[in-house]
Amino acid sequence: MVAIKNELDTVQQVKEEIEELREYVDRLELQSHRRKLRLLEQGLTFFLSYTILASMLGMLQFGYNTGVINAPEGNIEKFIKDVFEDRYKENMDHGQAELLYSFAVSIFAIGGMLGGFSGGIIANRFGRKGGLLLNSFVGIGGACLMGLTKYFNSYEVLFIGRFIIGVNCGLNTSLVPMYISEIAPLNLRGGLGTVNQLAVTTGLLISQILGIEQILGTDEGWPLLLGLAICPAILQLILLPVCPESPRYLLITKQWEEEARKALRRLRATNQIEEDIEEMRAEERAQQSEATISMMELVCSPTLRQPLIISVVMQLSQQLSGINAVFYYSTSLFITAGLAENVAKFVTIGIGVIMVNMTLVTMPLMDKTGRRTLHLYGLGGMFIFSIFITISLLITEFFGFVQEMIDWMSYLAVVSILGFVVFFAVGPGSIPWMITAELFSQGPRPAAMSIAVLINWVANFAVGIGFQPLKTALDNYTFLPFSVLLAIFWIFTYKKVPETKNKTFEEILALFRQNGRSMLNYSNALDEHLPPSERASLMVAEEKPLPDSSPVQHSPTDPEVCAVCVNTGSSLMMTSPNVTRRSSHTLSNHVCQMD
Repeated sequence: MVAIKNELDTVQQVKEEIEELREYVDRLELQSHRRKLRLLEQGLTFFLSYTILASMLGMLQFGYNTGVINAPEGNIEKFIKDVFEDRYKENMDHGQAELLYSFAVSIFAIGGMLGGFSGGIIANRFGRKGGLLLNSFVGIGGACLMGLTKYFNSYEVLFIGRFIIGVNCGLNTSLVPMYISEIAPLNLRGGLGTVNQLAVTTGLLISQILGIEQILGTDEGWPLLLGLAICPAILQLILLPVCPESPRYLLITKQWEEEARKALRRLRATNQIEEDIEEMRAEERAQQSEATISMMELVCSPTLRQPLIISVVMQLSQQLSGINAVFYYSTSLFITAGLAENVAKFVTIGIGVIMVNMTLVTMPLMDKTGRRTLHLYGLGGMFIFSIFITISLLITEFFGFVQEMIDWMSYLAVVSILGFVVFFAVGPGSIPWMITAELFSQGPRPAAMSIAVLINWVANFAVGIGFQPLKTALDNYTFLPFSVLLAIFWIFTYKKVPETKNKTFEEILALFRQNGRSMLNYSNALDEHLPPSERASLMVAEEKPLPDSSPVQHSPTDPEVCAVCVNTGSSLMMTSPNVTRRSSHTLSNHVCQMD
């Protein structure tokens, strides 16, 4: 009878504690909803717009230097032949000149790999803004070397300049999305993240326009065309010092709360910044166990493996979609489809115009429709139009003797390629740059950005080097491998990629933690009532025991106690000081209510 009475008392005690916990959770949930509502009401201020503009110049630099080398191909090959003849008093054959030109193109991607891989180290050591300022000097150096290639009469100077500007662009692709995602309000993070792609497409369009023969695409003008890359770097060096450092970096990484508050007041144009501070503190609590995570620790972390795989596949979906084949070889594709050469060049410029306009259209959709949905639309549309591109090329070959058929199929090829570009701008063009910064909290974010950007540049290099051999091997079926890859990326996005629209960093972290680990049935039920920020903190608390949660020491004669009650009680105390610690129960006479 005594044992039964003790058991009933214990059950009653547990019920009272659960009820007390539920009331506390309800209060937290109400506070969390109110805080998130206020975060969603934040708008775009003048100083935030200025900061975004100053930082996005780095991505404009990336777009400009990606496209600028293609227009003066013949001029550069002629320069290489002339230098070789002056130096060695013998002629260089055309194949060697093409090889050296290809090296000038590809060494840019090699520099980008190095810059992208070191982006996380630079971001942690010098800050997001500090890293961009230092990188501006790298860009100035690379642009000067490219612009002075003819002065030095050396194609090696061109190679070195392209490599250095590649390092600059690689760092930009890592630092700029990270910086923008950390300073943007929650409700604008998606739209502002799209400015990365807007800057890239604007840079591409500028390079395409300036590279035509009527402007700088000449033997005398191409060094100036390459050297104009100095303009974004100098402009960023002038504009960026006025901008604040990332408040998240100041508060979470450097622990400079007052500096973070000052930065937030300037960016938000208000003194009401407590909601932002609380969101950052929640993120800090959620990632305390990962505060100094390295790239190797990131790769080995079971909890972070899934978001890392998603980030890598998203980067691959951008580069292996076939879009670079269109950017690099669109003129030859249009000529193959039956367009005249002069018409093909201007249609190529039209691709740049469409990219810019579609990016502008996509910006407001990013926070309304969602990242995952837009990415699915983009990949699906690219898959359909890649099939149409292949069909148009095949029909042109099989019915090439019919002039009316050639004219008709040339229009189909143009529409297919332009449609391919439109759907790229809808999703794959911008989302991979921003989603890595959204999937990771402050601690692992720099390392994750470094890995993702490195993969992006490696895939970029692979497509740039491998497309011509692929075209030679497959001829009119060149786009079929891209069609297969697009289908695979669509399935992966549908199955694995979560929607990050209007979610805070700690909510996304909690989502992956919940999916990536096995939890007790009671804990799963309890998590349904917890706000995401507190749920993330609870999970961190369970993974990183405090002295309070250390195992209780018992003598050999003490009865064995229920570890579930001890650990759960300690974890609940960490997130709720009002909850008293649950007493441990002996396993000999207690069926744990947590099981």
